[in-house]
Amino acid sequence: MQPPITLTLQTMVLMIIKLGLNQGFQLLVVAVGEVLLLNSLLSTLSTSALFMENVKYLPGIKLGKNVIADPDLDNAVKDANMLVFVTPHQFIDNICKSLVGKVRSDAEAISLIKGMEVKIEGPCLISTYISEQLGINCSVLMGANLANEIAEEKFSEATVGYRNNREIAEQWVQLFTTPYFMVTPVQDVEGVELCGTLKNVVAIAAGFVDGLDMGNNTKAAIIRFGLREMREFCKLLFSSVKDDTFFESCGVADVITTCFGGRNRKVAEAFARNGGKRSFDELEAEMLQGQKLQGVTTVREVYEVLRHRGLLELFPLFATVHEICSGCLPPSAIVIYSEKKNIFPV
Repeated sequence: MQPPITLTLQTMVLMIIKLGLNQGFQLLVVAVGEVLLLNSLLSTLSTSALFMENVKYLPGIKLGKNVIADPDLDNAVKDANMLVFVTPHQFIDNICKSLVGKVRSDAEAISLIKGMEVKIEGPCLISTYISEQLGINCSVLMGANLANEIAEEKFSEATVGYRNNREIAEQWVQLFTTPYFMVTPVQDVEGVELCGTLKNVVAIAAGFVDGLDMGNNTKAAIIRFGLREMREFCKLLFSSVKDDTFFESCGVADVITTCFGGRNRKVAEAFARNGGKRSFDELEAEMLQGQKLQGVTTVREVYEVLRHRGLLELFPLFATVHEICSGCLPPSAIVIYSEKKNIFPV
């Protein structure tokens, strides 16, 4: 038996799919869950031919035999025709720069990354950034799918967002779909991706509510307010975003599951129970065992976009979540924002 190998985020930053449509698809299932392999700073895998396991985050769960851990990124992308990006979005810039000129021109990419690049000229979606940097098409996969439940083969679903090529979307659907994991294609990359990004902001707000023991009625109201601001933010940036997208797994379903079971909600609850006196960085290190908390970074990015455009008053929930996270307001302020003027129709 070979000794275990240790993979860090710097050496294992994305999963490369080297499968044809006529081969086994177990590898894709592993990529779907946010923390199954890649969204961690340190994962230890057994490299036995008979047994592979992420002992840190999914102990007892056997990974598919066609999962191959390759610490050499250049070697991993060589000749690969389908690339799946699953990593905290703050690392995507360096990843793409290291891949320039090393991927096939006809390769297809798909991103499971939640977040956006905020630049002087405006926000840039991760899928757009990948496409621009590598010169390849990039779809997205988002949805209500917590990693541990997928690993236990409990039924869940996801949404593939694509731009123009329905055939490529159907290939991704076929690759990811299993009897317990249903995938639906939607021609709305921007809407699908932004839903997956913004739901973490709402989840933090829901965590504040839980940490203050405000109850289910308050939490339901916060979720509704959050969905409304998600829709308006998406349409503010991209007028092409479709209303129907918010009723897919990437929309309302993902908001619900993240607000009840996600790590952003969990850490935000602890933040509120401590009266905001312990930082998110401290709580993340203590509670997530190396996983990264994406919501706080997204909150800051969304705030910067709105502040730059002078639109903070139109998004009182998003603005308030940022002010609480940054220590400008106490966690209890999460329900005070509703006293402000509501611009969008209830």
